[in-house]
Amino acid sequence: MYRTARISSPANRCVLRRSGVSRRASSLSDLQPSPAPRTADQTFTNSRLTHPFVDLFMKALLMSQPSTSGEQEVPRRRRPPQWRQINFPRRTIYRLNPNPRKSRRERALESMERVRLFVRSSTVWALLAALLFTLQAHVSGALALLVAGVLLVFPAHIKDLYCHLDYDFGTDSAEFLSTLAGATGVPIIPGNRLTILNNGEQFYPAMLEAIAKAEFSITMEQYIYSSGEIGRRFAMAIAERARAGVTVKLLLDAVGAAGIGKEVLGILKEAGCEVAWFRPIRWYNLHRVNNRNHRKSLIIDGRAGFTGGAGFDDHWRGNAASPAEWRDLMLRMEGPGVAMLQTGFAFNWLETTGEVITGPRYYPVLDAAGSVELQTVLSSPKSDYFTASILYSLAILCARQCIYIANPYFIPTPQRIELLSDAAARGVDVKVMIAGRHNDNWWARQNSVRLYGSLLEAGVEIYEYQPAMFHQKTMIVDSIWATVGTTNFDHRSFRLNEETNVCFYDPDLVEQLRDVFFADRQHCQKVDLVQWRRRGLVQRGAEQVASLLQDQV
Repeated sequence: MYRTARISSPANRCVLRRSGVSRRASSLSDLQPSPAPRTADQTFTNSRLTHPFVDLFMKALLMSQPSTSGEQEVPRRRRPPQWRQINFPRRTIYRLNPNPRKSRRERALESMERVRLFVRSSTVWALLAALLFTLQAHVSGALALLVAGVLLVFPAHIKDLYCHLDYDFGTDSAEFLSTLAGATGVPIIPGNRLTILNNGEQFYPAMLEAIAKAEFSITMEQYIYSSGEIGRRFAMAIAERARAGVTVKLLLDAVGAAGIGKEVLGILKEAGCEVAWFRPIRWYNLHRVNNRNHRKSLIIDGRAGFTGGAGFDDHWRGNAASPAEWRDLMLRMEGPGVAMLQTGFAFNWLETTGEVITGPRYYPVLDAAGSVELQTVLSSPKSDYFTASILYSLAILCARQCIYIANPYFIPTPQRIELLSDAAARGVDVKVMIAGRHNDNWWARQNSVRLYGSLLEAGVEIYEYQPAMFHQKTMIVDSIWATVGTTNFDHRSFRLNEETNVCFYDPDLVEQLRDVFFADRQHCQKVDLVQWRRRGLVQRGAEQVASLLQDQV
């Protein structure tokens, strides 16, 4: 009676087999007298097996057995997957659709990008060097290895920012400002006064006047500071305030401000000014030498600030009346928004010197100075959070009437070309004004011309400024929102450099900036698509050579 193990039902046999329970493991329970046969319901209810697959199997078994009670079973409703109910545009969903459908234009541009990235790959050149060394071509192998090392320090651009809107809204909605604040991490600060200053004949006197009135502190981070008349004038004005007891801290980029000269440095240091160099080139920081401080900020007593496209050099003098005088624009800020400009300086000063600047000398309690709401957006590669890129992309996406871009170095990525083309396709008036024949950067000029075609075919109007070098960096969207700053419309500014942009939502100020844009357009030549297609082979070849450094200029 007790010698054989009995299993009450086929279901239990399946349970033991599925759960991996052996006869030996169940021998203690088998020594008990065989109970009366049980139904499958009782077997499932009284089962002491806790393996999860046992429960799943028994539930499936019970559902498959026909009902013996004569009652009609109610079919169970299946709940649809939740993500299927999200009403997102399929093309703009990145997480749910990793490979969104792309236009023919975007696919063609990305094909050229892949070729460029292959040529710019440090791995490819390192493998080529190894092959050449194997073939006893030592000189060629050494050159290939050198190229691989340079490309390792200056890597090619790999992936661009992908930006989309989950909800359709324009710049005239409250969602636009709240989205900008949330996406960039920069709050919108009310109570400010902004003044637009055109060319050196306006902004240099205003800056010198503000320096002369400094009482507590002068802080400045500057990408370009050259020797010459302008450099000496500012050095003497700053030195005079330093001798009067004003604390002066100057942060200069080690590459852009390398031409400051010993005379100007001597004037500053003899007066007791603190001068620091941002990321000088050393063997131990080669991995960061490509990230420069492109900001141009001057803060007086923490209460007034200046920022924009101009540095300290003689070619910013005058009113852009000749090729020797650059066309540029600066902003003067007063009010609580100046604190963020000071924060940008403080972060880079801390990185360079290890000193934290504190106290009312730098951060006074500021009352409202006007009625302008603004954002001071600081973009930096240190955190891999490229706020300038996010800022421009969101503004273009939300445009409903017009987009007016003024920028000297206009080298958009395929994704931004697609954003501007989509804006033109939905009826937005898109105009781009860039530096023309007086562009000081040959590489940037060739890359800009190379990318004209896709934009012109999409209906974007492109204008080249003719009288002088065009250097201002502004964007106007729908005549109610605008940004002015140091950011160029290229990969270097969006991903590699420290940049500053001041954004404001004020119809009167934006209208003033719009008048400046259309006044400059009178000195421009419009680019024609037919003429662009007729450019010669030499020009096309130069553009392809320049494209190898597209993400570095």
